[in-house]
Amino acid sequence: MSKTRRWSVLREDVRAIMHTDPAARNIFEVLLYPGLHAIVFHRVAHHLWRAGLPFVPRLLSQVARFFTGIEIHPGARIGRGFFIDHGMGVVIGETTEIGNNVTLYQGVTLGGTGKQGGKRHPTLGDHVVVGVGASVLGAITVGRGARIGGGAVVVKDVPAYSTAIGVPARIVATHDPETGTSRRMEQLPDPEGAMLKSLHDKVLELEARIVELEDELEGHHAHHHDHHGLPESLFAALNGNDNGYHGGPGWGI
Repeated sequence: MSKTRRWSVLREDVRAIMHTDPAARNIFEVLLYPGLHAIVFHRVAHHLWRAGLPFVPRLLSQVARFFTGIEIHPGARIGRGFFIDHGMGVVIGETTEIGNNVTLYQGVTLGGTGKQGGKRHPTLGDHVVVGVGASVLGAITVGRGARIGGGAVVVKDVPAYSTAIGVPARIVATHDPETGTSRRMEQLPDPEGAMLKSLHDKVLELEARIVELEDELEGHHAHHHDHHGLPESLFAALNGNDNGYHGGPGWGI
């Protein structure tokens, strides 16, 4: 890579931070970002790695890890406009391939799933965003413009312009870049809504049971009155509504 191209790539990395992070107020603050330090170290280490120089590339990656908390294997291929926001804990494996204008947040792992050789780390297309603490594992592909939710564990390919969340990750939405419209693939879980619905259903069930018991009680009273042929006034008294009736000699009241 020529000196002119290296400066061009560095400018794009800085420009990506300024464009993506609203907290980046000026160029001087951006120069303090550990994510920028990590990618600068990596670009030097990767150049030496491709040149076949032993030891030094790994040394540079470990120095960068010590100062930034971000571990990028010198073999990883990373495009322009790369931004690691808050970066601590980010790990990027050897055979990872990252396109242009990709953003990673803290705690992201782009790793493998075993000790197999060859391509064993993910490939991220252009304009991909990977959320806090997400893990993208194995030789899978995350398509252009895709978004990975925080804490997701991705072990299968993610189509372009889609959103994946969960453990294991599943596709919950797609986005059309031409029209700007989004389409939900499923409803997100709503524990509070489910709890309220359950309580509402239980209240309806109890109300129906109360009505049923009241009907049974009224039927029982009516049946008892008709069966024994009791006087109306006496039946009212037995139900607590004596209307002045106080019994008679034959009842011992």
